[in-house]
Amino acid sequence: MEIIKAENYEDMSRKAAGIIADHVRQNPSCVLGLATGSTPVGTYQELARLHRAAGLEFYRVRTVNLDEYYGLAPDHLQSYRHFMNSNFFDHIDILKENTHVPDGLAPDPRAFGKAYDDLIQAMGGIDLQLLGIGSNGHIAFNEPDRHFVMATHLVDLNPSTIEDNARFFASVEDVPRQAISMGMKSIFGAKRILILASGAGKAAAVQGMLEGEIDPMLPASILQLHPRVILIADKDALSSCKLP
Repeated sequence: MEIIKAENYEDMSRKAAGIIADHVRQNPSCVLGLATGSTPVGTYQELARLHRAAGLEFYRVRTVNLDEYYGLAPDHLQSYRHFMNSNFFDHIDILKENTHVPDGLAPDPRAFGKAYDDLIQAMGGIDLQLLGIGSNGHIAFNEPDRHFVMATHLVDLNPSTIEDNARFFASVEDVPRQAISMGMKSIFGAKRILILASGAGKAAAVQGMLEGEIDPMLPASILQLHPRVILIADKDALSSCKLP
């Protein structure tokens, strides 16, 4: 795993956006796997700035998002479809029909999961997958478990994840208890993976990902096995690691 040290969140975001922008320039019709949450917001803002200021084009890019809260409609203010539109898609020239976010209202989550995985395969797989890491080591909404879940699936959110995400809702009671999440097969099948980490709250998870055993109780640890992973993390997120 390649590790790029960033001075702070802003530096991390610029470095991440630069890698994604280079990839899009080299492969204008690439498939990007995208993440939500507070970590990638700065990256999306920098990509939108590059679109405006440097002519970075996205109109041939196709995207697949990692997850969506189960029970939230796409126009719900806390849905990840709304998040992606307001933080990224509405600010670039991407075609909305080329952007894909799991359906939080899918009546049959298992059937939807299979269809979503089939869609990713039909697109040729993910060329570059952007990830964050949860404080408990989750990637997408693949929570700590006794085994790695391969397929896109309906997941019960861990109490720590619900607590972490409560800041986006009026109260912790308003946070959905389930989500549809891309599974490890599609994530691990990405040709390249870019994972971001910022802040001391991620330090234990980052240390476990880099230095611990491969363990489904820390889902991000599986990335040790992927041949092309770049971690961009700031000083606080790397503070528990034994790095040169």
